[in-house]
Amino acid sequence: MKKLFTFIFILLLTNCNAQKKDTVTHKYTNNLVNETSPYLLQHAHNPVNWNAWNSNTLESAKESNKLIIISVGYAACHWCHVMEHESFEDEAVAQVMNSNFINIKVDREERPDIDQVYMNAVQLLTGRGGWPMNVIALPDGRPV
Repeated sequence: MKKLFTFIFILLLTNCNAQKKDTVTHKYTNNLVNETSPYLLQHAHNPVNWNAWNSNTLESAKESNKLIIISVGYAACHWCHVMEHESFEDEAVAQVMNSNFINIKVDREERPDIDQVYMNAVQLLTGRGGWPMNVIALPDGRPV
């Protein structure tokens, strides 16, 4: 009987906890909140106004005639997490980026085609490359 009571108690406790919803509020939320990539979602609450790579974002850059910052990384990249913490979570850095650039975050595992274009450019310009990779591009996407 004691085991049955314990089982029912644990079952009820589990159900009560499962029905609670975590209502976490974030100070910032950007367009990456609608993405499915774990890497992009990791940046969804940065103060940087991140956008995913898509035709709407590229068109916005052209219409606003702003340079683009393209930041490429992936979820398992240690230095990508370090860069996020040291730069992309910083409000002062975000203010400069948001005021002067269209900011695009790319998951290299989901978009190896985009990664390859900008990695080629970085390697031609610097002789080496790696992640995180950040490139400044013209409003039409051509790397500077």
